[in-house]
Amino acid sequence: MPERKTLQRAARDKREGKAPSTQAGEFVREEMDHIREGKHGARSTKQAIAIGLSKARRAGVDLPPPPKGSTSEATRKSAIRAYDAGHDGARHPVSRKRSRAPEATLEREPHAAASKTALSRHAKAAARKRSAADRSAAARTASNRPARNPRASSACKPAAVVPPFPARRLATRAARAIATAGRSIRTRRGRAPSASARSAKPPARGSPRSSPRS
Repeated sequence: MPERKTLQRAARDKREGKAPSTQAGEFVREEMDHIREGKHGARSTKQAIAIGLSKARRAGVDLPPPPKGSTSEATRKSAIRAYDAGHDGARHPVSRKRSRAPEATLEREPHAAASKTALSRHAKAAARKRSAADRSAAARTASNRPARNPRASSACKPAAVVPPFPARRLATRAARAIATAGRSIRTRRGRAPSASARSAKPPARGSPRSSPRS
């Protein structure tokens, strides 16, 4: 049985208009988390993904079964049964003894199927099977999708153009020169003298003036 937070994330993806494969990805993510936490293992990364997809179909995600010829007939029939179980609207009671059997089997499997190396190897192998046009179209669709996190969308905005350091230094010097020139012009137009000019004493009356320079 999927966790409640997984069902909530899948429902949110559906409200946002995301693809059924994206909604099913939430269940695959849950399986990977379970393997990393040690709840159970998996024989391979492909098996762990298949378990998550089966959970998604049984939870009502509109993920169609694989087409005929793309996988084994047993896997395809299992996907059809899971899809029908999640879309017929009926309750399906599960025997505790029958559900415990595969869980006990998975507990004896290794946990390396959810490692970063295994996931990377599987993703590269799956990408090699797709055409370049298909990969490009998927990347274009993902880039045009609005971000769920507003902070992530603001991070995608183009940064302000900052001039290089020499240009900024020259601009600062030019601004200081303009400000200094403005202050000198205002002083010449009759601005009050500075404190040092007011403190200077005028020469005494009758004192000899300094002789002009030769």
